[in-house]
Amino acid sequence: MNNDLGLLRETPAGALNRLVLLHGWGADADDLMSLGRELCQGIEHRIELVALQAPELHPQGIGRQWYGLFPADWAAVPDAVCQLQTRLQNLETPTISLKATAMLGFSQGGAMALASGCALPLAGLIGCSAYPHPGWMAPSTRPPVLLMHGRQDDIVPYTASEELIKNLETSTLEKTLVGFDGGHGIPGELLPRMQQALKSWFL
Repeated sequence: MNNDLGLLRETPAGALNRLVLLHGWGADADDLMSLGRELCQGIEHRIELVALQAPELHPQGIGRQWYGLFPADWAAVPDAVCQLQTRLQNLETPTISLKATAMLGFSQGGAMALASGCALPLAGLIGCSAYPHPGWMAPSTRPPVLLMHGRQDDIVPYTASEELIKNLETSTLEKTLVGFDGGHGIPGELLPRMQQALKSWFL
C-alpha cells in the first residue's frame, strides 16, 4: 500500500492496459485485489492493476467510505466524484492512458465508478451491485458499461441497476445488465463475462 496516494498497484512488465478497482462502503483497497488478479490472469493482455482506497474513514472506524451513506450525505457526492476523477487522471502515464483504462466498482464503489467514469474517456466500466446517485444523468458520450446485480440483493436492490440501465439508454453506446440469482456480492461464475468485456475493451 502506498499510504500517501491511498492505492495498491501491481504493474507487470510491458503492461499497456490498466484495471482500476473501487471497493464498497466499509471495505478498503485490498478488498477487490484478489478478484482483480483473477480477472487479469484470464486475459492475454498485460494489465496494470490499481485498487484505489476511499478517502474517508468509515464511521465505525474499520474500513473506508467514498462519502457518508447511513444517513446518505448526497451533498458530498459532487466533490467526491471530482476528487476521484482527478485521481484517475493522475494515473495516466505515457504508456497507459485513460483510453486504455477500465474501471470496476462494487456497491458504493460501483456508484462512484459510474458517476466518475462515464464522463471520462475510459475503455469501459463494470458496475457490480451499483446504484445511481440522486439526479445523476449519463452523458451522451461515455465508455461502454457492463452492470451485474443479484436479483435477491437485500442491500442494494436489483431495481437500482435497472434504473442505471434506463439512464444509460439515453446513449446508443454499449450497455448491458447481467442479473443473477444471488445477493450482494460478486459470484465466481461472473468472472468469464467480465473477462469477455475487458478483452473487447482492451484492443
